[in-house]
Amino acid sequence: MEVFSKSPFHTVPARRFTQTRLGTSASVPRSAPSFPSSPSTNYQKPTYSFQNSQSDFTKAALTRASNYLLGVYARPGFVLSHGKGSYVWDTEGRKFLDFSAGIAVNALGHGDEGVAKTLAEQSGKLLHTSNVYHNEWAGKLAELLVNLTRTEGGLGYSAGDTNTAGANPKVFFASSGTEANEGAIKIARKVGKDRWAAASHGRAWDSPECSKLRIVSFEQSFHGRSTGALSLTNSPKYQIPFRPLLPGVDVGKLNDFDNLNSLVSEDTCAVFVEPIQGEGGINTASIGWLAALRKRCDEVGAVLVFDEIQCGIYRAGTLWAHSTFPRECHPDIVTMAKPLANGYPIGAVLLRDDIAQTMTAGTHGTTFGGSPLACAVGYHVLSRLSEEPFVSHIAEMSTYLIGRLELLSRWFPQILQPGVRGRGLILGLGFKDEKHPGLLVNMARERGVFVLTAGKDAVRLVPSLTVSKEEVDVAVDVIESCLGEMQT
Repeated sequence: MEVFSKSPFHTVPARRFTQTRLGTSASVPRSAPSFPSSPSTNYQKPTYSFQNSQSDFTKAALTRASNYLLGVYARPGFVLSHGKGSYVWDTEGRKFLDFSAGIAVNALGHGDEGVAKTLAEQSGKLLHTSNVYHNEWAGKLAELLVNLTRTEGGLGYSAGDTNTAGANPKVFFASSGTEANEGAIKIARKVGKDRWAAASHGRAWDSPECSKLRIVSFEQSFHGRSTGALSLTNSPKYQIPFRPLLPGVDVGKLNDFDNLNSLVSEDTCAVFVEPIQGEGGINTASIGWLAALRKRCDEVGAVLVFDEIQCGIYRAGTLWAHSTFPRECHPDIVTMAKPLANGYPIGAVLLRDDIAQTMTAGTHGTTFGGSPLACAVGYHVLSRLSEEPFVSHIAEMSTYLIGRLELLSRWFPQILQPGVRGRGLILGLGFKDEKHPGLLVNMARERGVFVLTAGKDAVRLVPSLTVSKEEVDVAVDVIESCLGEMQT
């Protein structure tokens, strides 16, 4: 099986640039990039009109979806047919530059030849067996996750740590991010009961008197839509129709030091936090605050869980968003999903061994998680993403994209908040008017570029990690042209 095949980078015509000073970013470029001296006006007029007549094929596909699919998604009125690299095409032949990447999923882009080959080879050998039996790929992918975490940092390991003493962290495979978070909730609840029993002088862990059951999450978080994960997703629009939800959830504010002691109490069994909130607006937790949160969790015996489903696996420029952080702010558990198999369904829970010891045979399980196909694809994807040239490419593109985006609030101060949110290739632009993010998303789509909203006031840019400089230029040129039209 070919593991290190390369995905092609697509190129588009470049603009002329003048040299300007590089803005703040999380990484250092190989050479100083050039940035434009004024905003682009090349895309003032829409490229596509979605009001035009549709082909019979497109009409039939949209009618079929309306008639038979549950109407829980508000989709635009076109049908995607295929993709390659950073681009997708619809059934009318329109081409779009995809800076949404399946909501931060398609790390290797669309139509990747190595992923397609792995899928074909493994599906022809062994597709699914259930977890009644071992398969070769679950152990290989788990080993790769653990070894990369040890060398690149995270979960208590410093970057470059070569110390292999002690028990290995453990991995549980699931089929999605929300399922990974549900697993983490169960693990943390059981650890909480064990710790309560150990401190309660002989009382059993399953005593109805156990009070160490509460879970902390944070405003603007997103942890999934199944009942447990939704209980931690502090958004009324998601929660209200389905209440009552999981009891015992306390909600705090990201980067709020003052209320940590009252928020995380002796009755807290777990704290869930995204180091970079994706759906909530590309809001970054500070290192100092995470260290204080870690300290408070240690004081009360709470399990600290980092949800890195959107910001992890090199999306933020490093293996984990917390990989280069000091160990004193590392979590006990990391949950992951989105890019791990480039769009094939997979999720995972990575946990310290002392936390893992509470889980024994029969305490948790899944039908599809850890299948040979999902794990073979995950191994292929993670092997490629972790190659040094690939990580360097992410850093270079991040620096360039941040540099271009930093110019926008200077050129459009009436529309944009100062600065660029996030790091790596999970970035956001904050808007002063909450109506504007949705407007820009629609305008960009009419000009052939996909971007996403995030929270109430932001536009999110999460391109494939294979994105090229020329593709960055096209996307930002379109955004600049849209902002120019919005400002007039």
